[in-house]
Order: sequence, then C-alpha cells, then structure tokens
Amino acid sequence: MIGKAKDIVVVHTSDVHVDHVYTAEMHGGDGAGGLACVLNAARGIGADVVLLAGDTFDCHRLPDALIDRAAAVIAEAEVPVVLLPGNHDPVLPEAVFHRRSLSQVRNLHIIGLTHDEAVVFPSLDLEIWGRAHRDYADMIPFETTRARQTRWQIATAHGHYVPTPDRVTWPRPSWLIGDTDLAATGADYVALGHWNSPAKVGDGSVAAYYSGSPEFAGTFNVVRLSHGAGVSVMREKLDIARDPYALD
Repeated sequence: MIGKAKDIVVVHTSDVHVDHVYTAEMHGGDGAGGLACVLNAARGIGADVVLLAGDTFDCHRLPDALIDRAAAVIAEAEVPVVLLPGNHDPVLPEAVFHRRSLSQVRNLHIIGLTHDEAVVFPSLDLEIWGRAHRDYADMIPFETTRARQTRWQIATAHGHYVPTPDRVTWPRPSWLIGDTDLAATGADYVALGHWNSPAKVGDGSVAAYYSGSPEFAGTFNVVRLSHGAGVSVMREKLDIARDPYALD
C-alpha cells in the first residue's frame, strides 16, 4: 500500500473552544486564533493529519462571521483535519457543522456527521475512530470498540478519565473513561479531550494522552507512527498566549 513504509505524523489537540468572547480576547479579536496556531504548527512540521478531540467550538451559538473564519482557517491548512464533536459542540440539528461555509470544507472530516464512526486514510494505512457526542447527556465514550481495519489505528474520545469509573454514584463527572475502556480499544494511540492540561493516562497497555487546551497548555501532541520504532509522543510548544493559571 502506498506510504506503508513512511512514518506518519499526527497532530493531536483538543478543547480549542473557538468563540467570540474568551478565545477572541486572547487572540486580538480572532476567535479562531487558537485553531489557526495549531494548524500553522501542524503545517510547519509536515503533519499528515490533524486530530481535534472535542470542543473545537465553544458552543453552537456563534456568529456566522466566526464560523466563516474557522472554515477558512481549516481549508487553508491544506492538511486532513479529523474533528470529534465534544460536549460543547455535539452533533445536533443546530450544530455549527451544518453552516454552509464549514460544511463545504473538503479537508474537514467530522466523526458522527461526515463519517459515522471512523475516518480511513488508505494512503497512510491509518484509521481514526471514535464516538461523537450527539447531545448534552451523559454517555460512555468507549462503550463499543472497532475492529482494526488498517495497519495503524487511533481511537479518540472526549471525556473524563478515572482508573476505575463509578457510573452509578451521583454527583460525579460525566463521560467517564477508565483503564479497561482504554485497553479494550487495542489502538496504537488514544487521543483524548476534555481536560485543559496535558496528561498521559491509563495503565500503560495502550498509549493514551490528553493534549490539553492550546491556550492553557501552550503545547500540542505530536504522534509519530513508525514501522521501525512504533509509536512515539512528544509535546511541542505553540506560539500562543497562555493563561496565567494554567498548569503544566
């Protein structure tokens, strides 16, 4: 298969929260500024794919001009972008993903909308799969798994990690992800979103990481899939303003 011997580079980020208030204030009025920083960085390192693991948009009540700006930023990146809808931007009838400018971006692949469960890149022998948030209710992000169809597989989810989830007791965090869930994916890499700070999680049976929010973490994850060396994960710095209360 074409590209089989080539190292694959995937940029993983989450919780970009494109909006016209907080994020815009951090970027001189550009609510898509954080998204632009990530995509510019991805182009700079020659990424094959960019993965946005939830909450790309802060909500669905955003001005058309901002959606147009975000659409242009993604289109101009000229790299495949896989977007997993999160709890802030679930796949609803009124979701921003249905706006004309965004729906026409050819390099944008939305799990749960343009693709039901998985996005497959035959030339990379890579598939990225996950379960999109379809409403604001609780659910189990890795309630089901997907049999591997390609040499490389990345699973993605937007939720809260705890080693052993208690899904009975309330109050508790929603969208729980546990060690058993992560291991059951059998993926080469698990790309997580929902936490503002980056973290490696799980019992070590699979490589599972939160990227953290670009503004809070000031970094993004670079995942290299190599036929010779396996999977490596590095945090790279972004040229972006940071929140003074962010935690490394």
